[in-house]
Amino acid sequence: MPSIEWHRGQVRLVDQRRLPQEYSVLAFDDYRDVARAIREMYIRGAPAIGAAAAFGMALAARNSPATTPAELLADLKWAAQLLQATRPTAVNLSWAIEHMLRCAQAQITAGADVGSIANTLLSEAQALADEDVDINRQIGAHGARVVPQGARILTHCNAGALATVDYGTALGVMRAAHEQGKRIHVFVDETRPRLQGARLTAWELTREGIPMTLIADNAAGHLMHTGQIDLVLVGADRVAANGDVANKIGTYKLAVVAQENGIPFYVAAPTSTIDLSVPTGDDIPIEERNAQEVTHIGGVRIAPEGVEVYNPAFDVTPHRYVTGIITEKGVLYPPLEWSLQKVVND
Repeated sequence: MPSIEWHRGQVRLVDQRRLPQEYSVLAFDDYRDVARAIREMYIRGAPAIGAAAAFGMALAARNSPATTPAELLADLKWAAQLLQATRPTAVNLSWAIEHMLRCAQAQITAGADVGSIANTLLSEAQALADEDVDINRQIGAHGARVVPQGARILTHCNAGALATVDYGTALGVMRAAHEQGKRIHVFVDETRPRLQGARLTAWELTREGIPMTLIADNAAGHLMHTGQIDLVLVGADRVAANGDVANKIGTYKLAVVAQENGIPFYVAAPTSTIDLSVPTGDDIPIEERNAQEVTHIGGVRIAPEGVEVYNPAFDVTPHRYVTGIITEKGVLYPPLEWSLQKVVND
């Protein structure tokens, strides 16, 4: 199944906390539970979070006791606030929520009743999910063109089917290149502290039969310096108007080392991840997560009791280190400020 779907009045999603040891599917019929699933990273990845938020809004409409459109809109705004607060960095979350609110408002303006509005919101959430899969396949097709035959690709975190509704962004590019017979080999950072690379990306690539090697995060520089990497390819949680990119913590240093060694650094992301309202990466909010993600591995403490922890979930890669941004509308090259404006406004 996809990472998230609507099934018989419930939102079903793959519990990514349990992978790779256990493939488990959870079902929720309350938007508050969907919000918890986003906040506690049952589901993660910017596009997947956006889809989850859209389905959460559909659940809020379906379960609202409202008898008038105005009451329903008030309930939806309340649900939107709760969902919005779950993960601040990924712009797809707010994008999807705002889209659903605009859709509800348009229905009210058109004179729709409560039941019709709820049905329309469910249809809209499903359309967003379906569109995400199509977009990812387009990203894969465009991105495969920048992948050389026999490329050795370094990636960080998980930007695959699990991070989207299906197929993936950065991993979607790798899937497309693999399907074209380009004989790629992927080097996967373990991606501390939550090990999304080791747990999720390695699981996806193995299932797809794409050759891969798992490495410790601090081995990436050595591989680049010794000529073992041809291309760095990552996803994104938000792209600022000037081309600065927020992605999983540890991405920035990969971009710096890639430039030092003359290695192209590409970002794969849908245009919904581009936030032109944010001038630069300095304006992107960076989520800080629970200290136990650093002090524990698999529930086992590895750090002394009482140690001070700083655990930002993301960092920002300045646009000067980005070779190109792969979107569903093509590959965007510098000057990124201009190309981002053009692709969003076209």
